[in-house]
Amino acid sequence: MYMNGAEEQRDLFQEIVLQLWKAYPTFKGNSKFTTWMYRVCLNTALIYFKKDSRKVDKTPLDENIDIIDVNESEVKEEKLAYLYAAVQELNVVEKALIFLFLENQSHREIAENMGISEVNARVKLNRTKEKLQFIIKKNGYEF
Repeated sequence: MYMNGAEEQRDLFQEIVLQLWKAYPTFKGNSKFTTWMYRVCLNTALIYFKKDSRKVDKTPLDENIDIIDVNESEVKEEKLAYLYAAVQELNVVEKALIFLFLENQSHREIAENMGISEVNARVKLNRTKEKLQFIIKKNGYEF
């Protein structure tokens, strides 16, 4: 979600795995392991994105999206492509919120992962959803 190209995605993945490996000894068990892991991954992705932001190349999302479930209908594939295109217009924090929401994280878990209050997470998530809907409609992708 944070990187457009496959090579950039592999680089970010490698960086996340490295940071998880380095940070594992600091896991104290104060939260669920997955919450800790999401937080490390999210922080790594945000830092990596900031470092990578020197390249302001906004490549448009093409129609050749690899979709894991080949049985999905063309309509679902098209909607997914529109969603990904719209998500690319969000800033990094909004992308993180949507990613965590799509991972079925609760508001509390999102707040823990983002390092913000639960109320703030709920408000930011609602605003991000509204912004995403606006982008989708603006681009003519009505669902």
